[in-house]
Amino acid sequence: MPLENVDRRTFVKGTGVVGLAGLAGCAGGASGGGGDGGSGEDATNVGMVYATGGLGDGSFNDQAQQGAFRARDELGVQIGETQPDEVAQFSTFQQQFAQSSDPTYELICCIGFLQTDALSATAEEYPDQNFMLVDSVVDASNVANYVFAEHEGSYLVGQMAGLLTTMDFSAGAGSTAPDSSTVGFVGGVESDLIRKFQAGYEAGVAAANEDIEVLTNYTGSFNDPAAGKEAALAMYNNGADVVYHASGNTGTGVFQAAQEQSRFAIGVDRDQSVTKDSFADVILASMVKRVDTAVYDAIESIVNDEFQGGSTVTLGLDAEGVAAVYGSELGSELPQEVTDAVTASRESIIAGDVSVPTSPQ
Repeated sequence: MPLENVDRRTFVKGTGVVGLAGLAGCAGGASGGGGDGGSGEDATNVGMVYATGGLGDGSFNDQAQQGAFRARDELGVQIGETQPDEVAQFSTFQQQFAQSSDPTYELICCIGFLQTDALSATAEEYPDQNFMLVDSVVDASNVANYVFAEHEGSYLVGQMAGLLTTMDFSAGAGSTAPDSSTVGFVGGVESDLIRKFQAGYEAGVAAANEDIEVLTNYTGSFNDPAAGKEAALAMYNNGADVVYHASGNTGTGVFQAAQEQSRFAIGVDRDQSVTKDSFADVILASMVKRVDTAVYDAIESIVNDEFQGGSTVTLGLDAEGVAAVYGSELGSELPQEVTDAVTASRESIIAGDVSVPTSPQ
C-alpha cells in the first residue's frame, strides 16, 4: 500500500461545500488507487461520513476508521472520507457520495446516531444507493443498521468503579480517597443512546454497592475537551474517585482532569490507554465498542453481494460487540477480587441471569 493512500484521509473538511467534481477527484477515484483490488474503475468504493467529533479522537471515529482500513487492506476496497464539523453537514456529505459517478460509491457508511434524521431523508431520495448506519435505525430497504449493547459493557466498568471506590487503592498516577465512595459519568450529547451508557454504568455501580453516589454531567458535545475537563474536575472535587466518559473527544478533558487530581478515569469505544497513551497512568479500563466490526461487516457484505438492506444487527457482550478492556498500564494492578467479580457479571449477563437497564433509574 503506497503511503499516499494511507494519508489521503479527508477530502471534505470544514463548513464549505465542495462540488461533485471536487468530491470525486479527492475521494480516491480512478486515479486514487485504494487497495489491493485493482484500479478505481473496478474496485468497490466506500464512502465514510464520520461523526462530528472527527478523526483523531482516539475513540468512536477512529474505531470506525479501523474497520474501513481493514476492508481496504483485506478486501481491496477504496475508501473516501468526510469529517463533518456540525450536524447540519450530514445531509450534504451523504448526498454528495450518493450523487458521485466518478467513482460510484457502492456503500456509504454513516457513523453515529446524529446522522439518523439526515439519512432518513437521503435514503428515501436515493433508493438505489446502499447505506449503513451505526448506533441508530433508519427503517428503509437500502439501509443496514448496526446497534450495540452499550449498557452491558458499561455495567462491567461500573461494577469495577463501584468496587474500587470503596477500597483504598493506588496505581499509576491515581488513588482513591478513603473517606469517599463516589464515582462520576460524563456524557456528550444527551440522548437515548448515551443514556444507555449511563444506565449500564449506574447499574454496575449499584451492583457493587447501592450506597455509592454517581455524579452525572452531559457537556452537550462530543468534541469539547475543555468542557469534559471542567465537568470531571467538578466531580473529582466532589469526591469522585473514578469518572467514566461516553463523550468522544470531549473525554480527553476527563483524562486531563484525572491526572491533575490524581484520580482515575475509564475510556470508551477503543482501548484509550493505548489510543491516548499519555493518560495510561490514570485509565483503569475502557468500554470497547467494536464499531470497526460493524463497518467491516457491512463493507464485506457489499463485496460479497450479500448486503442486507432493512436489517438491524445488535452487537453485545455475547458477540464481543462490546467489552470491558483493562488499561495497558493499570490493568495488572487491579485487585483479583475486582476482576473476578467483573468476569462473573459478564458471564451472568450473557447467560441472561442479569438484565441490564437501558435507561437511567
